[in-house]
Amino acid sequence: MKPVFNATTTVHWHQTAAYLSLLCILAVASHSAHANIADEVIETVVVTATRGDSLGSELPLSWSSIGSDAIAFTVPQHSNQLLQRAAGTWISRNNGQESLISLRSPVFTGTGSCGAFLTAADGISLRAPGFCNVNQLFDANLAQAGAVEIIRGPATAIYGTNAMHGVIDIRSASATTSKNALRIDVGARDYYRALGSVVRPESGIAVHLQTTTYGGYQDDSGYDQQKLTLRQDLQRGNWAITSVLDGMNINQETAGYVQGNLIYEDETASKNNPNPEAYRDAWSVRGHLSASRVLSETTRFTLTPYFRNNAMRFLQHYLPWQSTEENGHKSLGLQSTLHTEHDARGWAIGADIDYTQGWLKETQDQPFSPNQPVGVHYDYEVDAVVYGGFIQGHQALNERWRIDGGLRIEQTRYDYSNFTEDGNACDPAASACRFYRPANRTDSFTNVSGNLAISYDLGPVRTYGRLARGFRAPQAAELYRLQAGQQVADLDAEQLDSVELGLRGTYAGTLSYGINGYVMRKKEVIFQDRDRQNVSGADTDHKGIEIELAWQINSVWYAQVAANVADHEYASSIQLIGSRGDILGNTIDTAPEHFGSARIGAETVIANRFTKAELEFVWIDDYFVDPNNANTYEGHSLWNLRVDISASETLTASLAITNLANTRYAERADFGFGNFRYFVGEPRSAMVSLNYQFD
Repeated sequence: MKPVFNATTTVHWHQTAAYLSLLCILAVASHSAHANIADEVIETVVVTATRGDSLGSELPLSWSSIGSDAIAFTVPQHSNQLLQRAAGTWISRNNGQESLISLRSPVFTGTGSCGAFLTAADGISLRAPGFCNVNQLFDANLAQAGAVEIIRGPATAIYGTNAMHGVIDIRSASATTSKNALRIDVGARDYYRALGSVVRPESGIAVHLQTTTYGGYQDDSGYDQQKLTLRQDLQRGNWAITSVLDGMNINQETAGYVQGNLIYEDETASKNNPNPEAYRDAWSVRGHLSASRVLSETTRFTLTPYFRNNAMRFLQHYLPWQSTEENGHKSLGLQSTLHTEHDARGWAIGADIDYTQGWLKETQDQPFSPNQPVGVHYDYEVDAVVYGGFIQGHQALNERWRIDGGLRIEQTRYDYSNFTEDGNACDPAASACRFYRPANRTDSFTNVSGNLAISYDLGPVRTYGRLARGFRAPQAAELYRLQAGQQVADLDAEQLDSVELGLRGTYAGTLSYGINGYVMRKKEVIFQDRDRQNVSGADTDHKGIEIELAWQINSVWYAQVAANVADHEYASSIQLIGSRGDILGNTIDTAPEHFGSARIGAETVIANRFTKAELEFVWIDDYFVDPNNANTYEGHSLWNLRVDISASETLTASLAITNLANTRYAERADFGFGNFRYFVGEPRSAMVSLNYQFD
């Protein structure tokens, strides 16, 4: 079992704690020095928690909002460069635009691991319930978004399946918050990107388009990607109508794991691509129309129909037998919500339905072994219907106390059709076939989630306590893409119960802060062992503290911190195949004890030119890379620098340098099939940009 603090962890944590303590002390000391700075702070409006505008300071849950200014300054090449600004959020970059999410959790891997989180655009899941993909964040147009809102832990009753460890919601930018602009980025290793926005405020139309090409750091890697977001906001009589169309296409030449202990430290070896034949091609289209009508001074009704369509083809280079997977799905759905808001209370009641037709086919072209044969491994379709109803509301008890709560009931139904032979995919003579295809069947899951919170308002400070339950139904691939030794997937929905305490407020008009502590127990956990065997029915424990600080030091300088300390453990007795023993009490793999980011920046006018510069520090603690806790990645810390200089009122020049210290590190470490495996972190990279705004 991993000790609570080993030597390396102690050093890292002491450094982090010292930094946070110093920041807090300086913030308190600044009270008298900056008393002339206004004490009022602009309240952040959060939409994700309630499907409506809510003051973030009043919400009794752990949230972060990354606004349009931070997005425009960062203009991320990858989602991890932006989302690391939120506490408890780590997007582990694999190769190219691939990613794995950690949100108040370890980094989960495996077929259905992405089901632990709800990734959404304007409150609508990027991928259909039951058909998530670990890389689905590359569908979102992050670099041209209006905001990104994050909820950590089980969300409100507004959301159902997948909103368990948290929600990442990318909010589209409207014509009123966008400007006509053209931006050109040129970076290391043949990185080229053009981003254009055309805005017509009189018509309520905003069009955002980007195209990117990247040569890649490793041999035979890189990608071409295009994204489009079209939004229109209209007022038609008593109806406010917002329509959004999103599209994405990516063609990626993928670099696989480099293998060997600490091989990422070898510059020559780390550039090698052991899988030059690997690729990932994907496209997606999504659209929705949200129509909202004010029924009275206190009541509003919103109806949001939507659709999805996507497909993907890629080589499973991370498996020794290197099969090819093709998958996709198309969906129609409807969200409906009735909001009522009075002086002392408010509530939302609604019903949602999502219908999806999904498919998956896996084939192997080259001989490997009798247990992993040439030919079709899986070929199936699944029709899925998810429908649910909810109520979420709040009631002020007096001027200080408020109670919030919600309840949701939801059912997921899968109708599965197998298009190849039932049973093993191998020759009958094979002793332990890797692949098993179940016969046609129907499965359904009914789940109830809820939340209850009480908060106390002290003026500049609000504190709260919260109980919440989240869940996720098994993903289609977990039920019907069976592995060795399985003939039926006897799975229940995962369920997570959470207890949370939080504190959020401002001090002296210069410091804003949020501190959250949580304890969570998850049951019926489905995960993969180090040899990619599915294991189910497990329990896991999760506890930690998240801290976000934003300090306006004076009229020029600012500092920000987003950090967390956490402990994620296996909480039930499990004997893995080929294991060295029971993993009860072991730390979950890829679960660093702490990670986070800190920034110090300045905004000023130099030689009549507005200038903004920011130095960023990002760190990941060491972590185990297998459930047996036998192997470890040592962690890493990185420095990044970003500078914007306004050459005129319409032209801005930018410089971004990532990995400023040229650290040798792994974006993600893994241990599988008897080997250390790493996705290599890129060395120092620079990107220069020109951004031109026009009428």
